[in-house]
Amino acid sequence: MKSIGVIGGGAAGFFAAIQAASLGSKVILFERSPNVLSKVKVSGGGRCNLTHDCRKISHLVKFYPRGENFLKKVFAQFSVDDTWKWFTERGAALKIEADGRIFPVSDSSQTVIELLVNEAKKKGVAVEVNTTVLSVSFSNGKFHLHLKQKAVQVDSVIITTGGRPKIEQYDWIKSLGHQIVAPVPSLFTFNTPHEKLIELQGIALPHSHIRLEGTKLSYEGPLLITHWGVSGPAVLKLSSFGAKWLHEASYRARAHIRWNSGFKEEQLREELAAYKKLHPKRRVLGHPMYGIPQRLWAFLTSSAEISPESCWMDISKKQNNKLLENLFRFTIEIEGKTTFKEEFVTAGGVELSEINPATMESRLVPGLYFAGEVINVDGITGGFNFQAAWSTGFIAGNNCANREYI
Repeated sequence: MKSIGVIGGGAAGFFAAIQAASLGSKVILFERSPNVLSKVKVSGGGRCNLTHDCRKISHLVKFYPRGENFLKKVFAQFSVDDTWKWFTERGAALKIEADGRIFPVSDSSQTVIELLVNEAKKKGVAVEVNTTVLSVSFSNGKFHLHLKQKAVQVDSVIITTGGRPKIEQYDWIKSLGHQIVAPVPSLFTFNTPHEKLIELQGIALPHSHIRLEGTKLSYEGPLLITHWGVSGPAVLKLSSFGAKWLHEASYRARAHIRWNSGFKEEQLREELAAYKKLHPKRRVLGHPMYGIPQRLWAFLTSSAEISPESCWMDISKKQNNKLLENLFRFTIEIEGKTTFKEEFVTAGGVELSEINPATMESRLVPGLYFAGEVINVDGITGGFNFQAAWSTGFIAGNNCANREYI
């Protein structure tokens, strides 16, 4: 019987282990912490955003800032449809929410955790928690996993240790001959400590647009004002696509917010002029426009130096232009970031050119496989990182178990 060591007890690790064991391999899964599937537990606010209802591969890969071409070959083998089928056939009823995110009907990540743990147990996967693999070496046709107290010999290894914030944490993988793309944080919110905007914490806009000044990097979607800056899907997605640029800028940059992504500058100018003509005696502050919350409208008008008592007939061309600017291109100064430690995502990891996307096997070390965030692939929020984990994990487990051993 082939023996396989899976290093990392997250989503990709469990999927790889279950698939390999299903094909008759003896599988041992090593997890350094006391608990397995910790990211699954906290995902989606504890509801577990399993994947996304984006079924067309050419569209799906656009949600990954890094690894698009690599993932085309991956998703061709294990797709969103396959994920849906895999979980539902094993008893997890799933639902699609309005924004396309897919969750268990139970709205509990525990449903997913129990399913994976039970499936692994059913297939005979041995799970060892509180077990750190210090290093991996290869000799005499076997991989040697060096633990604190012992060494374990296996025929093949699947590494699914996830993303790590420091490149030094990949040294044991580098010792196997692989290059590591230096990790930088992805999926984080923007800190704006010196902006008065943070006094409006709690205000949410459903369809905003945010762009990093000096770049073509932008994203639209819900935006939330917090006590430390701006957050919400639009910001998180922009941080993912701009991860490396922002890292190189030491997380100091300017961003421009269009509070309603549907705004067009000339159209906005014409509409404000028409409104002013139609309602000259109407108080500007008392009648928020474009669905903008009252507190934010008061802030934007005040920033345009429009007094609380001013009517539309009273405001000057300069004030009108400043209000237009505030609506269409409100500028904020970014000074730092805030990451969610439980759902920490990194850009970086094992160099993709050194991995075969058809099998997830190392091109450098036969019998060594990778899956999940340990490789240089990451997605935006919405279930995309889990989909990459399920797909790469399934392929790694499948091909590792089917590999011919000498």
